[in-house]
Amino acid sequence: MENEVGHEIADALGLLLRRTTRTQLHKQLTEGMGEAVDELTYPVLSALARTGPRSAADLAPDVGVDRSGVTRRASRLEAAGLIHREADPDDRRAHLLVLTEQGQRAVEELRARLAAHIMASLSSWPPGEAEAFAQHLRRFTVEGPFA
Repeated sequence: MENEVGHEIADALGLLLRRTTRTQLHKQLTEGMGEAVDELTYPVLSALARTGPRSAADLAPDVGVDRSGVTRRASRLEAAGLIHREADPDDRRAHLLVLTEQGQRAVEELRARLAAHIMASLSSWPPGEAEAFAQHLRRFTVEGPFA
């Protein structure tokens, strides 16, 4: 029984973590956000909002592309005024990618859209189930195998 639950969770996580699943969701969330904000640049904005200023090389593993891929996406975001580059105080040869105020507002809009999308998908759940799921998911991420 326990092993069955583990397999069920692993299968569900496999679906959630698939790049195609994330890309499809990011495409929906970024619709109408402007030319620079799309399913390719969303992960860069999101990661910078979570972690603060980082170099393209440091951001690459979180975004799931190599440093040059992050740099290309960052250039689009910079041209749109959503991020800027500043010298890395620890390495004069490197630059940090930093969200601008406009970039911060874009991230807030994207997070609001994601929260609304999630709540819409849970609207048919019985009262209390969504709250319990949120608590259990939070616990799983803090205490589970990804902690």
